[in-house]
Amino acid sequence: MTTSERRHLRNGLLFALPYLIGVAAFVVYPLVMSVYYSFCRYNIISSPVWIGLDNYRELFFNDPVFLKAVYNTLYYTAFAVPLGLAFSIGLAMLLNLRTPGVAVFRTVFFLPSIVPMVASAMLWLWVLNPESGLVNGLLRQVAGIDGPGWLADEHWSKPSLVLMSLWGLGTAMVIFLAGLSDVPQALYEVARIDGAGPWRTFRHVTLPMLTPTILFNLVMGLIGAFQYFTQVYVMTGGRGGPVDSTMFYALYLYRNSFYYLRMGYACAMAWMLFVLIFVCTAAVFASSRRWVYYHGE
Repeated sequence: MTTSERRHLRNGLLFALPYLIGVAAFVVYPLVMSVYYSFCRYNIISSPVWIGLDNYRELFFNDPVFLKAVYNTLYYTAFAVPLGLAFSIGLAMLLNLRTPGVAVFRTVFFLPSIVPMVASAMLWLWVLNPESGLVNGLLRQVAGIDGPGWLADEHWSKPSLVLMSLWGLGTAMVIFLAGLSDVPQALYEVARIDGAGPWRTFRHVTLPMLTPTILFNLVMGLIGAFQYFTQVYVMTGGRGGPVDSTMFYALYLYRNSFYYLRMGYACAMAWMLFVLIFVCTAAVFASSRRWVYYHGE
């Protein structure tokens, strides 16, 4: 290297040094230590004690609440993610129509997605209140029936959270709107010439051209669903009730960390969550070769 090249390299490293220090201190070091703590008994106060694979054995063989948390999370993911995709596509299709005032409707449907999660959770606590909530009040007034207990009923608590997840679809809707604007109009013209109706046009033109956008929203939805925490923490007071029916994985991880001070056990849970998200995401990308169509292929 010449003197000028060495000087440029030195200056570049000096400018990047604050960022490199931050990454090492706040990303690399915590990751490495969390792996170590996952093999330890550690309560933050005392020094960690190496126990090998005991934390992982307890997760799978001696902790029924962990298995319940996994089931609750998978249940929520299996229903909330597909429903969210379907409703987002439907809203995007409706808001893509050239009608007067469509910009206002787009704004209205997008607004819930920027409402803080805590505020949304408090709002839905009132909406789903079994006694004085909006939903059960409408059911009594319109249909003359008593609505379910929603979050107070172990059989309705998870469906209640799935229903609530449809409230904040604005971000996915906007992404689908962007995907719809990228569909070549020539394809719609060809479909009309061939006599295709609205359903066949959607199935054979719009949907295939939206598959890259569907893939993106699917992956982001999966990651978000597996880490579902804030709303259920606020709405259940961090208890995951009733009868652990809303004890989601992230909430149980939080309780082990800061309620029970079982930091080593929580680190083991965190790495199992990472493996679960990684496997599911990799499976989605592997399957995408069969159903995702990219422009120009």
